[in-house]
This record gives sequence, structure tokens and C-alpha cells, in this order.
Amino acid sequence: MTAPDRRRRMSTITDVAREAGVSVATVSRALRGLDRVSPRTRERVFKVATELDYVASPTATSLASGRTQVVGVVAPFLTRWFFATLVSSIEKTLRQHGHHVLLFDLEDDTYDQRLPLSQNMLWKRVDGVITLNLPLTVQELELVDRLGLPLVAIGTPVADRPNVRIDEDLAMRTATEHLVSLGHERIAYIGTVPSNAAHIQTPQARLDAFRDVMRAHGLQEHPDWILESDWTADSAASDTRTLLASADRPTALAAASDEMAMGAMAAARAEGLRVPEDLSVIGVDDHVLSNVLGLTTVRQDVAAQGREAAEILLRALGVDTPGGSTSAVVVPTELIVRASTAPPPPST
Repeated sequence: MTAPDRRRRMSTITDVAREAGVSVATVSRALRGLDRVSPRTRERVFKVATELDYVASPTATSLASGRTQVVGVVAPFLTRWFFATLVSSIEKTLRQHGHHVLLFDLEDDTYDQRLPLSQNMLWKRVDGVITLNLPLTVQELELVDRLGLPLVAIGTPVADRPNVRIDEDLAMRTATEHLVSLGHERIAYIGTVPSNAAHIQTPQARLDAFRDVMRAHGLQEHPDWILESDWTADSAASDTRTLLASADRPTALAAASDEMAMGAMAAARAEGLRVPEDLSVIGVDDHVLSNVLGLTTVRQDVAAQGREAAEILLRALGVDTPGGSTSAVVVPTELIVRASTAPPPPST
């Protein structure tokens, strides 16, 4: 049978084995990258498989290996830039090694609640799990352990599991210290959340760091200037309007995220305030729009965090990837000074 004739029908693994002169089991091991196949044989199998346009059945491969080559990515929200950027980076990294993402969005109808992670989501569907800034309950962690799934956490740590994160304390300290270095003493903060919020750890760490810097410099913390928000630009714009409309207002505002900083900037404009002449604003993240809007921020490399977490998980699954860390990675942050911060007005 000639090559054109063979291509008129879908090639099977038996066809590849016959043409390569090896067993079906050897073809399966070679195409799955397993040991006990010589480099020369592996090369011949790949060459024949390419010539025959053979594509392995994912279902058959899964049944044979017990692996799905799918990683579950669990997020509290997917509509936010931070989580979307992480998912994109994770998917691209996994794809390079023949794995893919199964996405679990646990967002509920309210900001301070989320859906639980269940056995039906994970069992026989994924080889491992990556959590995105999400604390797991005892029951959820027991489920992951019972299913024997390796887990890597981005952001909020999960007990005794590899973790990829930034130094949240340092990021917010850097942002607040920047405002203080410009001469600001009347500084507000936006980004507190209810104590039962789905991702409480990051907001709390950033608030604590802000307060530590204020105390270290002997600056007064105004309780009414510590604002709660759901970490969206729309909410922050609404949450800051009353404060910015007041005669007794701050000269600077530190936002726990760039999206909230953007909302505060919009509220300032709506109140006739100039940024930074009347109000300096700084955020944390370096959102994709921050450069366009001239927002001063503390940059975190979100894509790098997704990439590191995916590589750690792949190594746990026996895939050879660059790097060597299997436990903890702290991705550095950097102050990016743009047009939204300046010294306070002379009259203050």
C-alpha cells in the first residue's frame, strides 16, 4: 500500500508498528515519551507516525497510562485580569509538553463566597491541580490527597504543597513607601474585604503592610480612609467617591490592586480632582492597561508565576522541564513610577 493510499483512511497504532517494524507496545511507549525505548527506535517511530499522519487517541492513551494529560486549574474568579493572565500562561506552558488545562471557576453569586471543589470535578479527569490564590478547606485538601493528585498553589499557600507567589508584604510596603518618600502624610487605602472572602489572605497581607509603613513613619491612620472594595474598577470608583468629595480628603491613595487604582482615578476625575496634582494614586500588579493610563504601580510578573507553577507540576508528573525547584518560588516585584504620583499640593 502506497503512502497516498494509506492516507485515504485514518492510520492506527497497528499501522505505525507494522511500518516501523516494532510492537504496538513499543509504539505506545515511544509516543508517550516513556523509558525502555532506544533513541534510534523512538526516532523511527516518530518518523513513521508523522508519515502516516497518526494521531493517538486521547481516550486510549488515558486508559493505557492512567493519565489524562490534563491539569485542573482552580480559580475563585475568572473575570479578573490577574486570573485570566495566570490561566493563559499555565495553558501555554502545559501545551508545550502535551498537557492541557481543565478550568474550574468557583465564583459564586456573591464576592465573599465560592463554590466547593468536588470529587466529580477531579476524579479521572485530571492528573494534577493548580490553585490560583485560593485557600482550600480541610475537606478539599483531603479530597485531593485521596485522589493522589499533586498540587501546586499560586499565591495563597496550601499546606505542605509547592507554592509560587510574590512577597505580598514587600509589594505593598514598596507602594506605600513610594508615597511617603514623595512627602505624603495623608494617605488613604482601598482594598479591604470581608473576613470570609474567597481570597482573604492577599488583601489582608497588603492591608497589614500598609499599616506597618504608616506606623513606622509615625503617620496617622484615618479609619474612614481605609476602604472596602470587591477589587474591581467599577466598585472602587463607587467606593472612593464619598471620600474624594469630602473637604477633608487625602493627598494620596494606595490601592491594593491596579484595577482599584484605576477606579479611584476615575472617581477623582469625576470629582474634578487632578491626578497627580490633587491626588496621587498607586496600585499593585502592573495591569495590562496600567502603562496606557500612566498608573504608578508595583509590578508583579503574573505570567512568570503561571509558568513556574506549571513547570513544577509537570515535574511532579514525571515530565522533564527546565528549572529545578519543586517546593517554593518567590517571584520578584518592582516599583514602576509613572504619571499618577507626585509630591502633595503645596497647600497641604
